[in-house]
Amino acid sequence: MKSDEQLTEELREATRGLLFISESDYPLEVFKWGSAEPTREFLRGLAGKDSSAPVETQGAGEFFRAAASEPEWKGESELAVARRYKALLRLLESNLSDLKVYRVGSIDMNVYVAGRAPSGNRLGVSTRVVET
Repeated sequence: MKSDEQLTEELREATRGLLFISESDYPLEVFKWGSAEPTREFLRGLAGKDSSAPVETQGAGEFFRAAASEPEWKGESELAVARRYKALLRLLESNLSDLKVYRVGSIDMNVYVAGRAPSGNRLGVSTRVVET
């Protein structure tokens, strides 16, 4: 069983230099929430959004689908990035239970890919996406 510190370091290494591409590109940041439940209020507060901001959930595979895809038109550097996203998804899925993606806001959204570590703490990665 990996410690929170080991998982955090592995996530930092897996996300180093990766940008999540939407209508804008944002880095992925590793977080540790402690044992807090990711309620809508908690997520809105974390994102600095007001109480009317929408909060949506989706699966991690669905969230990373485009980033991890390997269509024929992608060049070698794009394929290398896609493979890094696949490795990140495997790392998250194999080490965190109850893994979910929380999208907070609309258009310019804060995104948290969070799951429960063996310690009981919630860990994951966050980014922002812009969708108009």
